[in-house]
Amino acid sequence: MCDKRIPLKLKGRVYRIVVRPTLLYVIECWPTKRSYLQRMKAVEMRMICWICGNTRLDKIRNKVIRDKIGEIFIEDKIRDVRLQLYVGLVI
Repeated sequence: MCDKRIPLKLKGRVYRIVVRPTLLYVIECWPTKRSYLQRMKAVEMRMICWICGNTRLDKIRNKVIRDKIGEIFIEDKIRDVRLQLYVGLVI
């Protein structure tokens, strides 16, 4: 993930396939608290910045970094995961 020769789109794809499901593995059972969501957003942005090779000192907005790798917000993904869990329980 640190290699500069790997394209950002490929790194984003690896993030979506491997890293994000690992982050979201237990989130289905957690209560929805702002502090948990804030921590998850912070972890996600640190990972995405690390993938892109940026630091906080570069002062690049989160939206710009997300657009580089084509990533959606983790809040939306958490909502989708919980909805899938709920739909699975209802059926």
